[in-house]
Amino acid sequence: MIDISLLICTRNRSRSLATLLASVEAAAGQWPDGRIELILVDNGSTDATAAVIRHWATDRPFTVRLLSEPLPGLARARNMALRAARGRIVAMTDDDCVLHPDYFARLAQVFARQPAPVIIGGRILLGDPDDLMLTVKLEDHPMIAEPGLFPGGFVMGANLAFTVDVRHAVGPFDERFGAGAPFRAAEDTDFLLRAQALGIPIRYDPGFVVDHHHGRRHEEEAVALLAGYGFGDGALYAKHIRTDRRVRQWLAQDIRNLRDRFEGPVPIIRHFHAFRLRHVLAGLAAYARAALTSPRSA
Repeated sequence: MIDISLLICTRNRSRSLATLLASVEAAAGQWPDGRIELILVDNGSTDATAAVIRHWATDRPFTVRLLSEPLPGLARARNMALRAARGRIVAMTDDDCVLHPDYFARLAQVFARQPAPVIIGGRILLGDPDDLMLTVKLEDHPMIAEPGLFPGGFVMGANLAFTVDVRHAVGPFDERFGAGAPFRAAEDTDFLLRAQALGIPIRYDPGFVVDHHHGRRHEEEAVALLAGYGFGDGALYAKHIRTDRRVRQWLAQDIRNLRDRFEGPVPIIRHFHAFRLRHVLAGLAAYARAALTSPRSA
């Protein structure tokens, strides 16, 4: 049986994909006894991504599976990869990340210490010092998510793994969420929230690490990213508000945070809590409108 299935979904990254693929090969070489498969999904690229992947995949010392999902959407592409995965551990990273050389060996060690089912997120470092300090996870100590904690940001899809039984219990990613989908973000948070509802523990462990080369260097890029996160979270609230009483608590906390008018976790957005709440409410309203239009899909 495959020990680890690594899922990577990519779109129009032909110029930078080689660095990630080289890091996968290097990490596999440092764990020679491990049985690894790499599942690459080309999510409708219009550049030379498909050719780069095919050329690199030739004569690798581990299994490489090449898939194509022409319809855009990160969640849609991840679901295709999930259906193909055969590993005891299913891991995923983004196409703008680079694995550390001991990634597979450390990932296996971390999961060996935890009973299944379990979801574990790893450390995410800034890959380029010129990029803004966004989409990173820097804590240097293990943590476990408390049941009432909003799981968004506790662990992230750029470095996330789980035992295969989690996939069967939680089901696929919701394809209405995430990059390239109507609700822009929160596809990983939705997956985590559904896992929490089933009593599946969510942990963070800094033992397995990736560097994130996200490329955002201007404030307007950060603002757009955080607006999308808020919008996705709002749609997520709307999806679960009837079935998960924690959602009302999280929304109430977003409102209470308005008391801290000028303070927030993102210095470049002065009224951050008002900024976030505005986009959360916009996402909530968008989900509600979509549910009225197509009740069955909601």
